[in-house]
Amino acid sequence: MIETRDLTKRYGELYALDRLTLTLQPGDVYGFIGPNGAGKTTTMRILATLLNPTWGEASVCGYSIYTGSKEIRRAIGYMPDFFGVYDDMKVIEYLEFFAAAYRIKGPERHKKCEQVLDLVDLGYKRDALVTSLSRGMTQRLGLARVLLHEPQVLLLDEPASGLDPRARIEMRELLKELRNMKKTILVSSHILPELADICNKIGIIERGKLLFNGDVDAAISQVRQKHVYLIAVGDGLNEAAAKKLESWPEVAKVEFVNALEPMKVTLHDGQDDGSFLAERLIAERFKLKTLKEEEIDLEDVFMGITKGITN
Repeated sequence: MIETRDLTKRYGELYALDRLTLTLQPGDVYGFIGPNGAGKTTTMRILATLLNPTWGEASVCGYSIYTGSKEIRRAIGYMPDFFGVYDDMKVIEYLEFFAAAYRIKGPERHKKCEQVLDLVDLGYKRDALVTSLSRGMTQRLGLARVLLHEPQVLLLDEPASGLDPRARIEMRELLKELRNMKKTILVSSHILPELADICNKIGIIERGKLLFNGDVDAAISQVRQKHVYLIAVGDGLNEAAAKKLESWPEVAKVEFVNALEPMKVTLHDGQDDGSFLAERLIAERFKLKTLKEEEIDLEDVFMGITKGITN
């Protein structure tokens, strides 16, 4: 559905995008992660045929960005991070205006507008002025607008930017619904933990270079160098258990805080299976209360792969 090869955008000596190569299959939800200035918006603007690359190839739904711009614009829904709305229109008028621009006519236009309003849960605001909407509602209206013509591919640039926690949750649930509809979605976001719930693939970009491209589990495996477990035992014997754990050759480090909090046990490199920890502690007659592997989320992955350098 989306394919790029050595896609590059230069401004003088500055590489906004440096030989980007990636592929999205039908139904992929691809999380595009990177700091401001990394090249995320540049990529989306090129794919939306709003910006020409310096060199490289890109296609959307099989159409080249160089020769198939009209076809691409019919096939995609592009939602930029900031977009203007017409404040003096009602919500339904705003959608009908854009539906007319997509050449959706007559009863079909009204039907489509009502459908997308229901999808983004704005039906109760159909007769409200756009200027009266909150930031979260405006974002959902923008998403409704790009869904009018039933695009195959969605390019969503920071759709949760500036939203309060409730509005972010609503946007996340809406993106899950679009995923269930088998849309192919390229979505950028700074709210990293929420992308993990939505995306089956991620790309981490910094200074125009794609540093990682693959599924979330592969990213975690790349960052995770040592396995860390949180362990607690009963009868206030955490400290005694910590001393016992420190004596085992597979254990690299034990961090003991107090008798009430779980200790953090780090295994040596290459020690991938921590099941022996439970077996031996029980054999030593400790009452095991907690044993779980410390989770790595997308924020850990992002910090582990990037260097914090911006253009």
